[in-house]
Amino acid sequence: MPPFAPAPIEFPANFLWGAATAAYQVEGSPLADGAGISSWHRFVRTPGRVRDGDTGDIACDHYRRWPEDLQLMRQLGLTSYRFSISWSRILPEGRGRVNPAGLAHYERKVDALLAAGIAPNITLYHWDLPAALDDRGGWLNPDIVEWFGDYAEVLFKALGDRVPMWATLNEPWVITDGGYLHGTLAPGHRSAFEAAIAARRLMGAHGRAVQAFRALVPARPDRPERKIGLVVNIEPKYPASSSVADHAAAARADAYMNRQFLDPALRGQTPPELPEVFGEAWEDWTAEELALARQPLDFVGINYYTRAVVRDDPAVWLQRAAPVRQVQATHTETAWEVYPPGLTDTLLWFKQQYGDLPLYVTENGSAFYDPPTVDGPWLEDPLRVDYLRRHLRALHAARAGGVNLHGYYAWSLLDNLEWAHGYSKRFGLIHVDYATQKRTPKVTAALYAQVIASQGRCLNDTVDPPSAGLLPVSR
Repeated sequence: MPPFAPAPIEFPANFLWGAATAAYQVEGSPLADGAGISSWHRFVRTPGRVRDGDTGDIACDHYRRWPEDLQLMRQLGLTSYRFSISWSRILPEGRGRVNPAGLAHYERKVDALLAAGIAPNITLYHWDLPAALDDRGGWLNPDIVEWFGDYAEVLFKALGDRVPMWATLNEPWVITDGGYLHGTLAPGHRSAFEAAIAARRLMGAHGRAVQAFRALVPARPDRPERKIGLVVNIEPKYPASSSVADHAAAARADAYMNRQFLDPALRGQTPPELPEVFGEAWEDWTAEELALARQPLDFVGINYYTRAVVRDDPAVWLQRAAPVRQVQATHTETAWEVYPPGLTDTLLWFKQQYGDLPLYVTENGSAFYDPPTVDGPWLEDPLRVDYLRRHLRALHAARAGGVNLHGYYAWSLLDNLEWAHGYSKRFGLIHVDYATQKRTPKVTAALYAQVIASQGRCLNDTVDPPSAGLLPVSR
């Protein structure tokens, strides 16, 4: 018997409940209304880069169907919607000329969300760099710090009076690791030297955007507080054994993935393990770069999907740390272990490392097999239901442990283009039939609607109600 009973689950009334998407993954119509070409528009057309040759040309058609998707958000009871803006819709050449039609699209969406009582949470950059800037070196060009700052200024001037939450970057580690080290994401490069350089440019751009926000969106007593933060993906690293070598491997992996961007942003320094991790590719950040990266933040967004148990392995590129598959565990379609305690550990780790800065879980979700088409008003997805329920309980445990946590965003609102996986992995609360664009709620969506309506109290139940009773709407 445990020494104490866990506290009953109940989240505060002002806790934000949201869902998240990214522009290139859901919008489709990538060149509509004067938009420029993005790095992903070009990457998906490179043979062998994306599974089945899938592209974002249609995706979920969210660019045209967003009013319909807004109704789904309302039926779920969402209080916030996190989405990204396509840089190349706003600045087709990446800099200079503003595209009024692209800006107007997002203005209409923001106004409609506010009218529906759903707070917009905008990410400035979720991986889709304007191709014109990629041609000039992309995140390797030192000028991109100012290019990004100019882009941010356009949006802050247009939407800063209406949007309460902003994030500068989504998952800078994935941008560098996937895009510049391993070549699995746009722009598809493979260089440790480039990955180290891109990290510095990204954090410079982040700092420049925060400075622009402070100058253009100052706090005022006549409107709700405006916030800006950074979104990082965290994967807690557990050593595979008690050996000194495995503990050192876990520390290297943690520094490379989890602290590489948080330490500059929140401490003005880089993790001491990184010179060993990068070897000859490492170059010390200058004092000016560290000062620019360390800007006062209002929150940090944490994306959590899984953990890693690692062992020392000198053969692994850079980190010399290899993941150890947990054979008895449940794994998602992306081969990620389902490990809800890792979410609690991650949030408590952040508090221990960086203090009580406000946190939001800005992505959390799972890909399990769903059929391409659905007959009936909803789709049964029991594995995803279990994933959501257990992770929300882990979320509450972190709050009970003193974490300054203010909101949760499920990934994702819709099934979508899962980057290099194409349309083969489905994370959505809402099923999308890509051939017809029909939207069908999954039982996970129904559970989430009940969680929101009950402020989490339904998570205290040991048995869920019948599926039909959970559904927010019959379609």
